[in-house]
Amino acid sequence: MPPRKIIIDTDPGQDDAVAILLALASPDEIDVLGITAVAGNVPLDLTAKNARIICELAGKTDVPVFAGCDRPLGRDLVTAEHVHGKTGLDGPNLPDPTMPLSDGHAVDFIIDTLRREEPGTVTLCPLGPLSNIATALQRAPEIAERVQQIVLMGGAYFEVGNITPTAEFNIYVDPDAAEIVMKSGIDIVIMPLDVTHKALVTQARNDAFRALGTPVGVAVAEMTDFFERFDKEKYGSAGAPLHDPCVTAYLIRPDLFTGRHVNVEIETGSELTMGMTVADWWRVSDRPANATFMGDIDADGFFALLTDRLARL
Repeated sequence: MPPRKIIIDTDPGQDDAVAILLALASPDEIDVLGITAVAGNVPLDLTAKNARIICELAGKTDVPVFAGCDRPLGRDLVTAEHVHGKTGLDGPNLPDPTMPLSDGHAVDFIIDTLRREEPGTVTLCPLGPLSNIATALQRAPEIAERVQQIVLMGGAYFEVGNITPTAEFNIYVDPDAAEIVMKSGIDIVIMPLDVTHKALVTQARNDAFRALGTPVGVAVAEMTDFFERFDKEKYGSAGAPLHDPCVTAYLIRPDLFTGRHVNVEIETGSELTMGMTVADWWRVSDRPANATFMGDIDADGFFALLTDRLARL
């Protein structure tokens, strides 16, 4: 089977960086057509820079990186330096990138790629706010039927919220964009906090990254050393959850995840619950199912896959 063609839409972010590294380390399963940066964890100039830093760390400077939307569709940008540090990649001391940004806007790249490739052969993998994806769907509605699948990190149900009492960060930053994506009719797979909070980088798992002894392994260990301080203090957990790598791990090993095909709606009208993902987990409404909402992960299998693949870079 040929590798799956994907576009990674991202706002790196330490966990975004690990997701990108996992994809770039898995060419037999994943063909990264390009990386599109969006404002989210940090502003756009930093996310576009960080995406290139990660490509260079992986030795994959031939992957095009495009800058996209610098703000949500209809709201002011909210960022997360309190989690990721002022650069978004605090932790390791990584050099500034020498590879340039690709010419053109990320949204145009998404549209042009979907128009060029055979229908049903490109998967979109959003790891941040959905501003780029929603803008592409607004500008070129016909591309929706050409998308193979959207596999995204975002939302929560049983785990409620991590930026407000009811909302997960990616969805909260641009709830209007998330609503557009959920109503697009595209086959959607969601990795919510319910799953990602079970993918914890314990000390032993981080030691395994560091023991690889490679620039990639050491950098990932240093990223999670920095990243975990916030979650340990907030949740009292054993380590940091690796949210975004769940997306790329799913493309390689879908058997590591279990979930339900249910209806998922986005709250866009109430400031109290803005950005809440209302997942009909128990199927108590008559709203049609529109997404596969994951609920569990084989964490040991996930980290074994991640360590094995990072060792290849």
